[in-house]
Amino acid sequence: MVSPLFSSFRLATRSQTKLPRCHSPSVYGHHVSWADPAVKSRFPIGFSVSLHTALFFPGHGVQRVGMTTPWLDAFPSTVKPFLEEMDSTLNVRLSTIISDGPNSNLNKTENSQPAIMATSILILRVLQEHFGFDTSTQIDVALGHSLGEYAALVAGGYIGFGPALKMVRRRAEMMAQCTADAGKLTGETYGMVALVCEPDRLADLITTIQEFLDHGSRWSNDEGNYELSPMQQVSIANVNSKNQIVLSGSIERIKHLLIQLRQFSGHDPRAVRLRSESPFHSPVMKPAADYMRKALEHVEIKFSASIPCISNVSAVPFRSKEDLKDLLSRQCVETVRWWDSIRYLDQERGVKRWIGIGPGKVGRNLVGKEVGKVSARGGGVWAICDPREIEQVLTDLSKSNENTVH
Repeated sequence: MVSPLFSSFRLATRSQTKLPRCHSPSVYGHHVSWADPAVKSRFPIGFSVSLHTALFFPGHGVQRVGMTTPWLDAFPSTVKPFLEEMDSTLNVRLSTIISDGPNSNLNKTENSQPAIMATSILILRVLQEHFGFDTSTQIDVALGHSLGEYAALVAGGYIGFGPALKMVRRRAEMMAQCTADAGKLTGETYGMVALVCEPDRLADLITTIQEFLDHGSRWSNDEGNYELSPMQQVSIANVNSKNQIVLSGSIERIKHLLIQLRQFSGHDPRAVRLRSESPFHSPVMKPAADYMRKALEHVEIKFSASIPCISNVSAVPFRSKEDLKDLLSRQCVETVRWWDSIRYLDQERGVKRWIGIGPGKVGRNLVGKEVGKVSARGGGVWAICDPREIEQVLTDLSKSNENTVH
């Protein structure tokens, strides 16, 4: 049942239509009417139309045992059937793995990725059914970090939840197999390492890394030499923010690259090993990309869907059904241009409100670092990953809207 919480929260329209001031009732007892659908207009993707509110979803690594439990306790009428739908779709008791663990089981790629994606859509489903939230009329654009791109496509109406969940599970299984096969072939350990540097050093750091990769095809360790093409050694998997990138590949080769950077380039970034045993967004994942290319030919894709969705690979909205299929499959092996995506929406499309939905605060922190000044322009960055946050987020959004449209 939808109840009218915060009727004053009316998001600005794409055409800048001013909305009348409304009085807002109180809070977490399920009172919000998000916006009047009549004032929202469609626009062709690629047109230079101002956007105002972005919905974004997290990627790999934010899973934790018990992350669905608070939602099940607070909204059992919605969450229980959703979890049953998830388990039935996958023919796996994923809900039990999420609620009970152990961590070693949940952290397996084939479990963690569908669990994160499903939990993100679960939260969205709660907002839709209990708070009257409608992405097609209250959100201007959707995006997701890596894995989160699938949740964004579901939220935007491009792909149904069931087909997307199946693809995410199979994609994750393929990625885990790719990692295992690479390990057997080379005897090396694979993973991902974040590099943090000063913002004014990032561009040169990326250029220098690419130069090393382009010219350093021979690597050595105690067991001998390897001849591999440059991008098989190490890849830039993510450009996350103005001072953070992520490298993907053999951990030994990443360490070797860091030594070269420090000895020969003057760069000394802080390196942090991420909680990932797979080299996502690297050529190791080519079999997964090939699978996705074929799988997407058999999935119903609606285009144009309810709202534009940003591609991780191009950092701009998908422009056609074929573009979506091509870029989504390439995402397995290419760089996630998250920083470019945020800058595009912030600087070129005028997004002021950023709403993160899904487990963990990583996505909110990455966005907040880049658009922290939007609060001074009547906007802000919010995250909903726990039911207790709904009240404050919706209150802030209501106030933000009043500051924007009056």
